[in-house]
Amino acid sequence: MHVIHPLNPIYDSESKVLILGTMPSSKSREVSFYYGHPQNRFWQVLSIIFNEEIKDTNEAKKEFLLNHHIALYDVLKSCDISASSDSSIKNPIPNDFTDILNNSNITTIFTTGKKAYELYNKYCYPKTNIKAILLPSPSPANCKFTTTELSTYYKIIKEIINN
Repeated sequence: MHVIHPLNPIYDSESKVLILGTMPSSKSREVSFYYGHPQNRFWQVLSIIFNEEIKDTNEAKKEFLLNHHIALYDVLKSCDISASSDSSIKNPIPNDFTDILNNSNITTIFTTGKKAYELYNKYCYPKTNIKAILLPSPSPANCKFTTTELSTYYKIIKEIINN
């Protein structure tokens, strides 16, 4: 199935870090927000590292991100993908991060998973010249890491924001 990225990037002029997934999952596209699958641990991990409850509304999540100077988007603008399987991605077209980077204070980019990292390095790094830091995927399919273990990797986000 050919998918065109349906979500706007979340950022403002105060954003310091950019977190990139690959492409919104089918569930995220359905709920019109990032990491929308109820078993995806992205929001739970951010809640843990910032020691703050995140209400389960799109507006509350957006407010949380901006309050903590986090920008959120995805590497791909479009691709052919089967369901939500990153391993099935074909014909990837990358997003352009020029506006985000020119209109924020972003100095660090993170990717949530290996596929996002690989695609960012191949298509985006030559244009941004900002090396990405690979974080483990918070997807429920990534059972290699517990939520607590994911939190130990993701705490670098808070450390960079606070520097």
